[in-house]
Amino acid sequence: MSTRSARESRLARIAAETRSEERRRRARRYGLVGTALALVAAVVTAMLLTSRPASTELADAAPDFTLSDTAGGTVSLDQFRGRNVVLYFNEGAGCQSCLVQMAEIEKNAALFEGLDITFLPIVMNTREQITTDMQLNGVRTPFLLDDGRVSQAYGTLGKGMHAGLPGHSFVLIDREGQRRWYGEYPSMWLPPADLLAQLQKSLSA
Repeated sequence: MSTRSARESRLARIAAETRSEERRRRARRYGLVGTALALVAAVVTAMLLTSRPASTELADAAPDFTLSDTAGGTVSLDQFRGRNVVLYFNEGAGCQSCLVQMAEIEKNAALFEGLDITFLPIVMNTREQITTDMQLNGVRTPFLLDDGRVSQAYGTLGKGMHAGLPGHSFVLIDREGQRRWYGEYPSMWLPPADLLAQLQKSLSA
């Protein structure tokens, strides 16, 4: 083989190897991109699933409790026997939407008059922590101060953004002390009109 032919053969071989290596690099890049997209899709799916409201109809006895409140009193669930009660668990101090939720329920109190309902918001804060936020948001309803045991008993502890705090959730308890409905709202908001519709549905079931 001539020197020229050998050189051309060598160049052709190098070119072929270069093309082959480029194909391998492209395949690796596409593989990495595909893996990244799959991971992103999995994360987005998980976020969508965990941010969805959860609603469950119930029919069991509500765990009794006695808690101090921000007004300086003591509140027991048993004292509301004969009335419908809605427990509103939330993250409390530092959660603006949690206080706005209660403020909007107060502003729309007329919606709930026909249901004979008492709202009991429950937080895992000190009195000083939550009263500051209550004042800033114009909330008048006393908040019940939980050490975590009531939130745990009602299955809402760790259901929100923080493992050690209750999630944004509601529990409907009827006049006989029976739980009728439980709803979780990771978006930290349930329009009062939608809450009313759910309470009416659960109480009429």
